[in-house]
Amino acid sequence: MSRSAKKRSSKLSLVGLGVLVVVVLLDFFLKAIIPDSSIRQLLMLAACNVLVALSLNVINGMAGQFSIGHAGFIGIGGYTSAVMASHLHASLGGGEPTFARSFIVVPVCLAASAGMAGVFGLFVGLPSLRLRGDYLAIVTLGFAEIFRLVIATAQASDPTAKGGLLTKIGGALSSLGGQNGYQGIANQGVPLYAGPFWVFGLAFVLGVIAWRIKFSGWGRALRALREDEIAGAAVGIDPTRYKVTSFVIAAVGAGIAGGLMAIMRDGTPTVNPDNYNFAASFDAITMVILGGSGSVTGSAIGGVFITFTIKAIELLQNTGVVQDLRRSIEGLDLNALRMIIYAMVLVALMILRPEGLLGERELFQKRPPPKPKGPTKNTAAPPDTPATVKA
Repeated sequence: MSRSAKKRSSKLSLVGLGVLVVVVLLDFFLKAIIPDSSIRQLLMLAACNVLVALSLNVINGMAGQFSIGHAGFIGIGGYTSAVMASHLHASLGGGEPTFARSFIVVPVCLAASAGMAGVFGLFVGLPSLRLRGDYLAIVTLGFAEIFRLVIATAQASDPTAKGGLLTKIGGALSSLGGQNGYQGIANQGVPLYAGPFWVFGLAFVLGVIAWRIKFSGWGRALRALREDEIAGAAVGIDPTRYKVTSFVIAAVGAGIAGGLMAIMRDGTPTVNPDNYNFAASFDAITMVILGGSGSVTGSAIGGVFITFTIKAIELLQNTGVVQDLRRSIEGLDLNALRMIIYAMVLVALMILRPEGLLGERELFQKRPPPKPKGPTKNTAAPPDTPATVKA
């Protein structure tokens, strides 16, 4: 290993160690630093939304496939993680979720969430190979809505009635709570094990993985297919393998994000199907587009920006001026007003910065040295200049 490679490796090791120390300290002292649980919840939700944006960026940004059903993969991860955490918590004896137990519960839950979401990503990716643009968007949207409505409308079957496989599947789906949401075993609530250590730590780790994917040979091949699929296939890039793999990777990332949201500390101990509607998919797309489609750091910035923008608008609704306006104007819908303001912010950003905040560039990417302006001076004589001969 060269000296520069060793220096780079030691630097990365120090950064990783520093991040590990910070996230461990945050898990123990964040509550003392920020006593308000709503602010802590907002910070961790922003980190989870960063994971959502990074995963969707693999499909929409790097691969150039327009998917608007990302909430379906997030929901699969959320429900899988909630069910696994509830049963593991009961098998460990119940009680208060602790940091030590989280090293058992959280990895198992997130592995199950990632695996389940990845399987569904494979099922969605394979039939969608021949689709692109609006057609692919319709397929992914249909998948997300089917997932949400199947869980929301599932009803418990008669336990005395005889039935086959479909009856058993219906009974399993009905145990997820239907429209009221899943609230754990015996409706005692989903145990919330994922604290700042897991949320912020995984946001950093998966962010590094997304960065490495983009600048690897695989990421460059994926972007080549995005620009011109025929030319990419002509130089030996297999479109089928790369497209399906991108769907699976994006679904796995979304499953991890949904799994963290379901068992996030200071969150809600209920997983509701309405959390995974079209609005959730739209917010994910907005994060990627505003940050810069194809940019890893841009997607992360977009996830944080959208999270805090939505929260700021919600806080604006509770101000005295808006409440006085509501009392003076009969029939004023504050939720509609919130969406109007949100849409105005998006329109303004798209007008001022249509390529997003960073475009496809990265925040920490080294820029090439600037080209010299004007013609360069060449002191050497041109080769075709005849030599001067002294008389």
